[in-house]
Formats: sequence, structure tokens, C-alpha cells
Amino acid sequence: MKNFLISSLVFFYLMLVSVRSDVIQETCDKAARGDPPTIRLDFCLSAFEGNPKAKSATSVADLVEISIETSIANATSMGSLITSLLDKKSIGIFARNCLEDCSELYSLAVSNLRRGGKAFEGKDFGSANIEITAAMDAPITCEDGFKEKGLVSSLTKENKNFFQLTAIPLVFMKMVQK
Repeated sequence: MKNFLISSLVFFYLMLVSVRSDVIQETCDKAARGDPPTIRLDFCLSAFEGNPKAKSATSVADLVEISIETSIANATSMGSLITSLLDKKSIGIFARNCLEDCSELYSLAVSNLRRGGKAFEGKDFGSANIEITAAMDAPITCEDGFKEKGLVSSLTKENKNFFQLTAIPLVFMKMVQK
């Protein structure tokens, strides 16, 4: 009887873990197949990889909240990266101005994402969408600043990643609303 009980518990635990990982796989797959396809499947899956909260997610709504938190962490990290680039004495005045603008944009993005997360928690999907979309503009505007000055952005890869990260909660939110 004792062996049966232990075996049953192990079986149910494995089933629960399997269901949880399926939520991520299925949701990312559906987002990647969307119309238009805004999110790359491999990027979406890797955004949740290694996140302990993601491993315990049981719904798309859980994934929205986790992806907002991930976007906030990434925007904060971008601020640190930009600060380290600004510390270099070798950058020119135009590049410095662009980086300062990008720093401000990412700082605003953090605020937008926090407000978007709170709106989502309160089921105010319209406000959440507006706030997260505003955060999504940061990498685009950052890149445009460099282009306008005829400079090559030193943040292109990071800006593309942040754009994808902020697209994830927006696409997932649409799934929650259906």
C-alpha cells in the first residue's frame, strides 16, 4: 500500500510538471503562429527558461505576469548597460546624447511596464495594453535616435530583444481576453 501511495504521488507530480511546461510550449507556439507572427518561438521559450515562476505557471494569465516581470528586469538591465557605456570616455557627443535618450526611454519603460502589470492584475486590459505598448516603443525610439544622427547603435541586439520581450505579454494578453 505504501509503495502504491508513493508511486501515485510521483505520477501526479510528474503529470503536474508536464502540464505546466505544456502551458509555456503551447502558448509560445500559438503566439509564434499568430497573425501576424510577432513572436519567434525559440525566443519565447527561452524567455521563460530558467525562471522558477514560469515552471509553476498553470495558465496564460500567469505567463502574462511573468513576462511583464521579465520585461521589467530586462529594461532595468538595459539601464545599467547604458550607464556603463556612458562611463566610457571614448564615446562622441552625439553617441552620448543618443545613449542618454535611450537611458530615459528605458527608465520610462520600467514605469510603463509596472503600471501595465498592475492594470493587468486588476483586469483592466485596455490600460495594460496601452502601458505595455508604450514600453515597447523604447527600443524603436532608441534605435531611431542613432539613425537620425547617422550613427550605428551599440544597442541594436538588446533593443531587438527588449522589443520581443514586451511583445510577449501583449500577445498573451489577447489570448487571456478571448
